[in-house]
Amino acid sequence: MTDTVLIAGAGPTGLALAIHLALHDVPIRVIDAAPAPATTSRALGLQPRGVEVLERIGALGDLPERSQTSLNMSYNEGPRTVLRFHVGQAVADQPKQTLLISQAEVEGALRVRLAEVGGTIEWGKRLEAVQQDATRVKATVRTPDGAEEHIAAQWLVGCDGAHSMARKLAGIGFPGRKLLERLLMIDVQASWPFDRNGSTTWMEAGNMLSVTALPDNTWRVFTEPPAGLPDRLSDSEITERVLDEFSRRSGIGLDTVGDVRWASEFRIHRRLADTYRRGRILLAGDAAHIQSPTGGQGQNTGLGDAENLAWKLVLVAHGRAGQELLDTYEGERRPLARNVLRATSTAVDIMLPHTPWKRLVRDLVVLPVFRLPAVQRRLWLAASQLGITYRGGPLAPGSHRWLPGLRPGDRMPDLACRRPDGGRTTLHAAILGRWVVLAADPDTAVRHADAAAAQLGSGLVIALTSAEPPATRDVILIRPDGHIGWRGRPAPDKLTAWLNQVLWPAQNATAAHATRRTTQRS
Repeated sequence: MTDTVLIAGAGPTGLALAIHLALHDVPIRVIDAAPAPATTSRALGLQPRGVEVLERIGALGDLPERSQTSLNMSYNEGPRTVLRFHVGQAVADQPKQTLLISQAEVEGALRVRLAEVGGTIEWGKRLEAVQQDATRVKATVRTPDGAEEHIAAQWLVGCDGAHSMARKLAGIGFPGRKLLERLLMIDVQASWPFDRNGSTTWMEAGNMLSVTALPDNTWRVFTEPPAGLPDRLSDSEITERVLDEFSRRSGIGLDTVGDVRWASEFRIHRRLADTYRRGRILLAGDAAHIQSPTGGQGQNTGLGDAENLAWKLVLVAHGRAGQELLDTYEGERRPLARNVLRATSTAVDIMLPHTPWKRLVRDLVVLPVFRLPAVQRRLWLAASQLGITYRGGPLAPGSHRWLPGLRPGDRMPDLACRRPDGGRTTLHAAILGRWVVLAADPDTAVRHADAAAAQLGSGLVIALTSAEPPATRDVILIRPDGHIGWRGRPAPDKLTAWLNQVLWPAQNATAAHATRRTTQRS
C-alpha cells in the first residue's frame, strides 16, 4: 500500500500538518528519529497566529488556561531597567494573546489531538535515503532495532528541523549566516525575585543574559559565553558558566538555586532554503527556515507553514486540484519567512550591538522610540503574525484594489457566527480545516457553499452568517488557513470560476492558449 503523505518530524509543524490531513481522510505516516517525545522546554512562546492555527484544527485544548498571557519583558543595563514591554497589553482589543508555555506542552496538546483523529507517531525511525519518480517517493528508514524499512508515499514532507535529512536528501540548499556565535542555556529551579510574568534581560557590551519564568518555580537562563571558551562543554560546565554569569549580572547569590533540569548550547543562524519543493519532497518549519529566537517566531512560522501546505495537499490528494497548487505554498510562505528572518536578525543587531557607536545609537535613539505605546503596539502586531497577508501572491495576484476593507489574501479575523440552523459558533472554531462561505443571510451562504463544494468536495465547505453587525453584502470565501480566497457580490458562477482557476491553473492555461490560437487562425 502507498500512503499518501509521509511526514518526517513530529514537532509542532509535523504534528499540525498530520492533524489537518487526518481530519480529511488523507492517509499519513509520521516518523521521527527521536526515541520518544521531547520533555525539554525549547521554544517558550505561542504567538497569537500559532494560537489560531491550533484552534482551527481543534488542538488548542486547555493551553490558554495553563499559560501566562500578560507578559512583561524588561531590558536592563546593569541594575537599571532601560526598556519594558508589556506584551498582551499592547493590543488589548485582540482576542488572541501570546501564550507563554513550553513547546513540550504545545507538542503534547498536538499529540492528543492527532490521536483523536486516528493518527500515530512512529518514534525512533530515522530517514536515511529517498528516491522519487513522477508518481511516488520511496523512503528508506532505519528502525529502532537497526533494520531497514522501505516506505512508499505520494509525497514526503520534511518537518525534521534545522538539520533536516529530508532537505539534504532532496539536494536543497540552505544558505545563511550566523547571528550569534554561541549561546549557553539551562532550565533551573530557583527562588529568584524576578517577574514571573515574563523575562528579564541584561545587555552588556554587546552580550546578553536573559531569565524567563517557567512553571513550577523554574527559570530558563541563557547567555553568550566569553570568546575562547572550549567547545563541547559538559552539562555541568555549561551550568557553572551560566550561573556564574547570572550571579555577576544580577547580584543574586547561587544559594538560591535548586535542581538544574536541562543544559545545552547552540548557535543561532539565519538560514532560508533555496526552494520549498523539489518534485514530491516538500519542506516546512525549521527544515525550510531558521532564525533568531527573538520574538518567538520559529515555532509559529512553522505552524503557519503546516496549515498553508495542508489544505493544498488535501485537495491534491483527493484529486480536487492539480499539483501546480502545491507551488503556491512556496509562493506564499517563503516571502513571509524571508521577512521574519530579516526582522529577527535586525532585532538582534539593534538590541545587542557589538560596537560602542551602535550601543550609543541604541541607547539614545532606539530605546526612547521603543518606549512609545504606539511603537510597542506595532511591534507586538508584527511579532503576533496577525498582520500576515498574501495579497499580491500567487492566489491573490491583483488583490482587488478597488475593494474597501479586507481583500483576498488577507487574514480573516475571528468573529461570532451563526450556522444555517441558527446555532452559534466562532469562525476559527468552526473551520477545522475546511473552507467557509460567509454571507449576510443563510440562503445566500448555503447557495454559494453548494457551488464551492462542487469543486472542493462536500465535506470541505461549510456555510456561516455573521452574528456581528454590520454584515457585509459581499460573499466571502475563507480558506482553511483563515485567509480570504474570494470576495464579491452574490454570484455562485463567479465563485466557481475563481476556484476553477486556482485549482486547475495548467488546464486553464492550456484552454486559454488554445482559444488564442483559434482566434489567430480566424
